Amino acid sequence: MAEEIVNRVAKSPLITFDLEEFFPEGQRLRLDMSQWLEQGFILREKEFRLALKSFDFTPYKNAYVALECSTDALLPAWASLLVTAHLQPFAKKVVLGSLVELEQQLFSELIAQLDTSKFKDKPIIIKGCSEKNIPAAAFVSLIQKLQPHAKSLFYGEACSSVPLYKK
Repeated sequence: MAEEIVNRVAKSPLITFDLEEFFPEGQRLRLDMSQWLEQGFILREKEFRLALKSFDFTPYKNAYVALECSTDALLPAWASLLVTAHLQPFAKKVVLGSLVELEQQLFSELIAQLDTSKFKDKPIIIKGCSEKNIPAAAFVSLIQKLQPHAKSLFYGEACSSVPLYKK
């Protein structure tokens, strides 16, 4: 009589944490402010304001927007604020910076709101493989959030993981 095969991983108290499950759905778009600058570098307030008033912001509806300037123009602080004021009725979120910085900000906010009570004194494996663009900084933030509560932390998959921390 053969022994019954038991899936020990499924029976273990190990919690798999997959950041991909928290990935905020929605389009990510980049908006370059240099398009409203003379020769891409010079901000003339009157023309800048007129250009923003006539610009069609509807393509940014329900999108996450990375607001940046692709040139080395020195812009006054109010310039990005004015563009954001025009984007606000359309975009889900506006971040001053690159698309990578946008992603980092989104995950930072999600991780900050994470309820860690269910992770108290549990072994946790942080899933490493993802089909979505999860920034490395999100994993760093997640470790900092989970470590004070977890019994142990691993990175990878249950069958092949790297130990990171043990109480």
